[in-house]
Amino acid sequence: MGLTRPGEPLAGLPDDFVIHRFDVPKPPEPSEEGQDLPAEVLRQLGTHLDAFESMTCYEMRLSVELLMDTGRRPEEICRLELNCLTRDGQGKPVLLYNNWKEQRIGRQLPIHEPTAKLIIAQQKRVRARFPDRTPSKLVLLPTQNLNLRGERSIDSNHLSATHREWVESLPDFVLDDGTVFDKEKIFPYAYRHSFAQRHADAGVAIDVLAELMDHDSYETTRSYYRVKEVRLREAVERVRKMQFDRQGKRIWGTVTTVLDAERTRRAIGAVVVPFGTCSEPTNVAAGGGACPLRFRCVGCDHFSTDVSYLPDLRTYLDDLLRQREKLKSMAEADDWARAEATPSDEEITRIRALIQRVTDDVETLTEAERAEIQKAAATVRQMRQNFLGMPRIRQPLPDLRVERPA
Repeated sequence: MGLTRPGEPLAGLPDDFVIHRFDVPKPPEPSEEGQDLPAEVLRQLGTHLDAFESMTCYEMRLSVELLMDTGRRPEEICRLELNCLTRDGQGKPVLLYNNWKEQRIGRQLPIHEPTAKLIIAQQKRVRARFPDRTPSKLVLLPTQNLNLRGERSIDSNHLSATHREWVESLPDFVLDDGTVFDKEKIFPYAYRHSFAQRHADAGVAIDVLAELMDHDSYETTRSYYRVKEVRLREAVERVRKMQFDRQGKRIWGTVTTVLDAERTRRAIGAVVVPFGTCSEPTNVAAGGGACPLRFRCVGCDHFSTDVSYLPDLRTYLDDLLRQREKLKSMAEADDWARAEATPSDEEITRIRALIQRVTDDVETLTEAERAEIQKAAATVRQMRQNFLGMPRIRQPLPDLRVERPA
């Protein structure tokens, strides 16, 4: 091309100078923060998949289900080979795919059994449609047009355009807090962000999530943890606006400055106890393991709680009632031992009153405010999971697969 001649852009370089495409630095990954879809939106999309299939074909519908389940890029799903499913050493299903963006071929992703069943059913459909073709030549999601040999996949651009038409045809997506979600934020790549964010919110380690997402850099993966931290702070702020002392009286005050140093505050001024927060100096110094009242928290002015502890308080009350009835019938114990171990009527009454006071305050909120508080409380409880050495209630594992109708 003569570009190394005098006056040309590459003047001064030898004539045999060449640039390969691998010499060109990769552009930075676009920011992925906050691009995931709320669980309410995913649930609503799942209920309208039949409408999407009626607009296009079954392969298009299945591609959306696989996008939701696996978090792969649209092109990676659209171009899956027919033999894309295998099993690991424990018999668990594994998806075989190609990372076309980074040109990494033969990647593996552990998937759930319901997703594997979708793939197996589709493999049978493709084999029935192209019975004379070698399976290694076939694709999992063959297009319906001009595809006599079964080698042409559905197109990711066509999927994106059809997906947009489908989303626009659906009713408004109303979140639990009553707000309407912007439909412009619902596009095929958003399912990948949702997959990653659900795992980050569930506490999956960053190195594991980076491998699941097949990221080159931890910096891309770390963006999902930044979103988790922001949402957690927002949840803590909402919950702590409904904080109560041991008498059940509402504690008012600003918490903005506290939120920015939540971990420090807990470390130096208070500790988490089974049903709230304790600021008693001896107990704080011992990290929560030296309560002078032996964790009779509702009898101490150093104790405070909030709405996120309501399930724990109810479980504790049930435990006290069961323990009292059991001790009444325990004839083999001395009277003094039985009396010492029996929960007092005063504690039971105080716990009941505290639960009632918190519940009554929640009931004064509007329906939208209650939904917001309940969602925030669930987020805070998930954060608190396994923080104490003696958890009172079992926290459910997050559902990483969005269930949809068969």
